[in-house]
Amino acid sequence: MKAFVVEKYKKNGALRLIDAPEPKPQGNDVLVRICATGVNLFDSKVRDGEFKLLLPYRPPFILGHDLSGTIVGTGPRVNRFKVGDEVYARPRDHRIGTFAEFLAVSEDDIALKPKNLTMTEAASIPLVGLTAWQALVEMGKVKPGQRVFIQAGSGGVGTFAIQLAKHLGATVATTTSAKNADLVRSLGADVVIDYHTQDFVNVLSGYDLVLNSQDPKTLEKSLRVLKPGGLLISISGPPDPAFAEQFGLNPFLKLVMRLLSRGARKKAKSLGVRYSFLFMRAQGQQLGEITPLIESGVIRPVVDKVFPFEKTGEALAYAETGRAKGKVVITVAGAE
Repeated sequence: MKAFVVEKYKKNGALRLIDAPEPKPQGNDVLVRICATGVNLFDSKVRDGEFKLLLPYRPPFILGHDLSGTIVGTGPRVNRFKVGDEVYARPRDHRIGTFAEFLAVSEDDIALKPKNLTMTEAASIPLVGLTAWQALVEMGKVKPGQRVFIQAGSGGVGTFAIQLAKHLGATVATTTSAKNADLVRSLGADVVIDYHTQDFVNVLSGYDLVLNSQDPKTLEKSLRVLKPGGLLISISGPPDPAFAEQFGLNPFLKLVMRLLSRGARKKAKSLGVRYSFLFMRAQGQQLGEITPLIESGVIRPVVDKVFPFEKTGEALAYAETGRAKGKVVITVAGAE
């Protein structure tokens, strides 16, 4: 099979197209013929080596964290899916590799593809959908009437999170550029802040939850828009001790995480608010709960640009510009 690999950790390093052996499904694995794969900034960060301490992949390795496709083989212990099922997934860490024609995935990580989406649209959902779900539903426990601030509303996570927060009954504020204001309003944003001309810290106050995806300076300002007892969930760091415990890190790395997040946690405590770091994880059951929201029209995918498989490197470079509205998707085989 054809696949794109990271040959060595290198910032802005080129991916190389190789012929790789087709994986064999073991145990409760399914073998998926990949039709399309989503592109995420997380892919660039893994390629650059930013997560080597947490995810020590050994180059060369196949990159990619989102897929849609058709099951073409099953392991002996698979009981929830069958050959011919159309599925989508964010495969778990240490078993990534969706920039390829085939991938063996645990059946615990997959869900049936929403019937109303093309393969291309479905591939845009898993990573950002699970990130938003784990932040707003699992960790944030957002309730009707609460106020939620979602940064970078026109990005991949932002476009999904706005829709999910509105579904949960929240009033939603977001930041974006003026040219994307209509897009985020159409997704349900109530308060739209043009980050070129406005500083959100002067506009927002008394918020229950912030979903932070930006730099440390923005994080520090975001803590100040929360009401007492409010929660900031950051998907861009710094990692905190609770994450280190959950991830099962060794004592040295637990100390590193404690030191990295010390400033953010201290600032949050001084303001009477809470800070948590989210490192999203693969979860087929949660993806299965997202599916009916898509099929009923509550949440719609936002796809900016689609690239053919042979231009995977260009797709990754485009996603890195930060200009994409929603997601960038690569068609691998037979995708619509």
